[in-house]
Amino acid sequence: MSLTASPAPAPRPTYGAVLGSPYVARLLGGTLTGRLPNGMAPVAIVLWATTSGHSIAFGGLLSALYGLSSALAQPVKGRLMDRHGQTAVHLPAAVVNSALLIALPLTGPYGGATLATVIVVAGGLTTPPLEAGLRALWPSVLPDPRLRHAALALDTGTQGLLYIVGPLLVAALSAAYDPAVALAVTAVLGIAGTATVALCPPSRRWRPTPSTHAHAHESPRLASTALVLLFASLTGVGFAIGAMNVWSVSMAEQHRQEMLSGILPAAFSTGSFLGGLLYGRRHWTGTNTHRLIIATGAFLAGWLPLLFLAGPYAATIVVAVPGAFLTVVVACAYVTTDTLAPAARTSEAYAWLILSIGAGQGAGTALAGRLAEQPLAGAALPAAGAAFALALLLAAGRRLTPPNTPPLSHHHR
Repeated sequence: MSLTASPAPAPRPTYGAVLGSPYVARLLGGTLTGRLPNGMAPVAIVLWATTSGHSIAFGGLLSALYGLSSALAQPVKGRLMDRHGQTAVHLPAAVVNSALLIALPLTGPYGGATLATVIVVAGGLTTPPLEAGLRALWPSVLPDPRLRHAALALDTGTQGLLYIVGPLLVAALSAAYDPAVALAVTAVLGIAGTATVALCPPSRRWRPTPSTHAHAHESPRLASTALVLLFASLTGVGFAIGAMNVWSVSMAEQHRQEMLSGILPAAFSTGSFLGGLLYGRRHWTGTNTHRLIIATGAFLAGWLPLLFLAGPYAATIVVAVPGAFLTVVVACAYVTTDTLAPAARTSEAYAWLILSIGAGQGAGTALAGRLAEQPLAGAALPAAGAAFALALLLAAGRRLTPPNTPPLSHHHR
């Protein structure tokens, strides 16, 4: 057997070693808590709208606007972080976002649907850019590339927790109290988690590396054909997630089981969480592009059983299958972005990746809301989004693998 096929001479770092490194547990925990509104707000907004006398279509539109405005603002907030640092962006954004979520239930007597729409859009625009911020911190917090690789796998995998805990918590609070209470809890968790990150020394001290700042104007065009195709494909992945969230609310109404609106997204995200942890612990061979395409194909196949209009229990099991491949798709997409983007603009490229998924999620939420009264169409939308993603990745083909790229997923700049 050749030497290149042998295991790496140094032992693979464990998740325990990553979490035991200074500041890692605080940054990861704070980011997960601060991003819980991403998993809670879309569901809470739909439930608040429907219990306030609005249609599920209007609730789906509001939820879509929240996700879409949050995604569209990502590159702007990333640029502000580059210029002013993370704390100066995170804290004001969290304060405004939380205040708007708390104010949303007060719109009924003071402007109705128009004011609610304005508040939701403003709330989305002011979501703290914690995901991009955390990925920018890893090189300074974990100088060892092996630890950074494990941290990225852990970071990506545990994001499934947002969509396990978040929707379940919203459904429970809405059932026990009121969707307005769920929105208030969403706001409190968001500002608490953001403060935990923003006041942490690595975040307070963080500034772009000198080389990134010095060469900011060397490559005026970030986009290449390969990156455009990659980001466009990720809108299909986001579309599937957004459509699933509204489909879950429709299933809850159809079967008169309110908790389904939280249980179905939580089952999907449980699969994502477990799939991500397993992916991060494996040593993978072959190109990252090949893994990305295979994982996206499996993501598509996982949605197809929903076309048979499964009942609540079968649907809960089925949605965990595409969830298991979601984290693999996203993790491979980050590695691909890193290899394709100009070296001085990877943070901006990450922001566009996040925007692509968020924009697709908003579109899926909106269309699913419009088709909520048609069960077969609603069940088919996630598969349609995944099929779109796979088609674009297949069209991109070898463009996604630059020449001389190492075949292992441990590639770092």
